[in-house]
Amino acid sequence: MTLSTQYGGTSQPETGGETSPEKLLSPVLSAFWDEDKSWSLDVYRRHDGYEGLRKALAMSPDDLIAYVKDSGLRGRGGAGFPTGMKWQFIPQGDGKPHYLVVNADESEPGTCKDIPLLFANPHSLIEGIVIACYAIRSSHAFIYLRGEVVPVLRRLHEAVREAYAAGYLGENVLGSGLDLQLTVHAGAGAYICGEETALLDSLEGRRGQPRLRPPFPAVAGLYACPTVVNNVESIASVPAILHKGKEWFRSMGSEKSPGFTLYSLSGHVTNPGQYEAPLGITLRQLLDMSGGIRQGHRLKFWTPGGSSTPMFTDEHLDVPLDYEGVGAAGSMLGTKALQCFDETTCVVRAVTRWTEFYAHESCGKCTPCREGTYWLVQLLRDIEAGKGVMSDLDKLNDIADNINGKSFCALGDGAASPIFSSLKYFRAEYEEHINGRGCPFDPAKSTAWADKEKHTEVNA
Repeated sequence: MTLSTQYGGTSQPETGGETSPEKLLSPVLSAFWDEDKSWSLDVYRRHDGYEGLRKALAMSPDDLIAYVKDSGLRGRGGAGFPTGMKWQFIPQGDGKPHYLVVNADESEPGTCKDIPLLFANPHSLIEGIVIACYAIRSSHAFIYLRGEVVPVLRRLHEAVREAYAAGYLGENVLGSGLDLQLTVHAGAGAYICGEETALLDSLEGRRGQPRLRPPFPAVAGLYACPTVVNNVESIASVPAILHKGKEWFRSMGSEKSPGFTLYSLSGHVTNPGQYEAPLGITLRQLLDMSGGIRQGHRLKFWTPGGSSTPMFTDEHLDVPLDYEGVGAAGSMLGTKALQCFDETTCVVRAVTRWTEFYAHESCGKCTPCREGTYWLVQLLRDIEAGKGVMSDLDKLNDIADNINGKSFCALGDGAASPIFSSLKYFRAEYEEHINGRGCPFDPAKSTAWADKEKHTEVNA
């Protein structure tokens, strides 16, 4: 069994036994990532590939949507919105083309599940795309891929070519009467294009910026036509549901968050990688599987869903990692990017780096995000360089509060989350930076050695 896989590779042997942590894993999407040429159509079909599509084509589109809805599958891109319900929002009989757009623009710090999935098993996504297009009565689908991952782009193009040659794409798919074209589009590296409406603008050839909603994409999306925008993992999970049954899918996970998912474990862990398990597993269990925090160190803080989700501490090791459990504990499941940091990590520095990322990636369309992230960075750099004052902590909280819920899209909220949570759990560490006139973890970064050319000193 593959416990930890990065770009189709690293595995750790089973320990065996009824009580072994590995028994908690549920490899479906990652079941054969470590096989030779796992990305090929031959290997995929050897593992019952495209059998889910055959079952889907035997149903009516409306029955298919109801089936996916009944399975309880929720979006794996962050929000956790029910997938079947999103498909159901597409108006029928409106005379307009319908589109499916797959968001593969994975760019958030710590988030690394979709790229390995596409690299090792692209046909699971293609099969899911055909099923989804049949359900929403679409004849054209798009995959919007992060442009920097050129090896994945090449592999995806080859998988699409194989699917066309085998009759899974093109005219009259498997004799069903479905005509379907699939376009793979490479983005240009802008994080903002991970926001669904900015992605649609970019796909149309414009600068990627979020749109005002309503109208929502289901009514006026790509080219002002009804559009479903789904995450890679969401769509890739559909074939297994059709092939093995909705009851099988609901037998995993929790009542409101059923099924399996990919958890991306990174940071100061012994064996980082992708761990596919039922929703509701805990970080403690995942750390047991991954060999724990690196030897001689202890967990200090971690993110349950990437850098845009409020951080947790070692007190949250037993929080169920599903949408309800993480939400009740004060954070969000997000993309299930579990970044783990040990006691050698400076919280202020980590938050500064994340905030610098959001300030750099802000599209600038709205004032709270554009100006707010800039001033958050200046304050954090002052504190890290030993030039902060106690009132800066209230300023940080104030600025974050003026961004949160007031920006055009969720990028601003993501920038505010690390500020709020780090001040909540590690305010004393911020105060130590201020009272000690610098970073206790890296004195060379402070005062005399700080690069004075790189930022505007707020307290100069």
